[in-house]
Amino acid sequence: MISLQGLTKRYGERLAVDGLSLALRPGTVTGFLGPNGAGKSTTMRMILGLDRPTAGVALIGGRPYHQIKNPLCTVGALLDARAVHPGRSGEAHLLALARSNGIGARRVGQVLETVGLGGAARKRAGTLSLGMSQRLGIAGALLGNPAVLIFDEPVNGLDPDGVRWVRHLMRELAAQGRTVFVSSHLMSEMQLTADHLVVIGKGRLLADAPLADVIDGGTLASVVVRSPYAGDLAGRLRAAGMAVRRVAENELEVTGAALDRVGDAAFDAGIRLHELSVRSASLEQAYQRLTADSVEFGAQTTGAEA
Repeated sequence: MISLQGLTKRYGERLAVDGLSLALRPGTVTGFLGPNGAGKSTTMRMILGLDRPTAGVALIGGRPYHQIKNPLCTVGALLDARAVHPGRSGEAHLLALARSNGIGARRVGQVLETVGLGGAARKRAGTLSLGMSQRLGIAGALLGNPAVLIFDEPVNGLDPDGVRWVRHLMRELAAQGRTVFVSSHLMSEMQLTADHLVVIGKGRLLADAPLADVIDGGTLASVVVRSPYAGDLAGRLRAAGMAVRRVAENELEVTGAALDRVGDAAFDAGIRLHELSVRSASLEQAYQRLTADSVEFGAQTTGAEA
């Protein structure tokens, strides 16, 4: 279990993390979301003792990281896949980690096979692709068979098969009763992976709730309508007090109204429909709503539409 109590980090006048208090529990994949600069990596670094908090504490199993003996056997982490000596092989890198934490050499071969690098164990780290480096970093996190695992953007550089593998790995680790804490900017993937979400913005906690609650919290499902008379239908629906957005020549998106109400309005108007369906709310929509006032590094759009 990971426990944060008033965790705060200040760099000069900049408040990077602002009083975070959380309890991340075993048996759960907790997704960690937030815009660039929100304080996610800083939070993870403080949990692992790499940055010292300005105030508050971060505890793993009730103790700060620096008090844990053989820490790889308690918590495994991947923060930077490239943080390996480029001239050292993946196998040699993991052997060094194992020996420093009292882990047998046999375990190195096991984790290399687990992450799919058994055939590349003796390749120099500097020659590995980003995706292979991510796999090596995950192997390092798994090395001590820890109860707590922390991953910062673990799918960066992975192909679709690798992304799917990481998703299944995270869920399998949680099913074994481990605490899994993972950050990502891929909303669709996080929606498939996480059980619980922590969302921060400008260092402050915005949400700490089960995935379903975050998605449903104020983010309404919409009704999709396709009709060759979409323009006429839009006028009818708006006159009935519905919020309507035209997304294509023959397609409308209606929010704030049930599917049967939209269908009845079209029937009463004698307008033929080609589609009437519900589009479920998404994590991306919920995330944008939560972080709308917390984006520090947003780019301006050009005149052309994407």
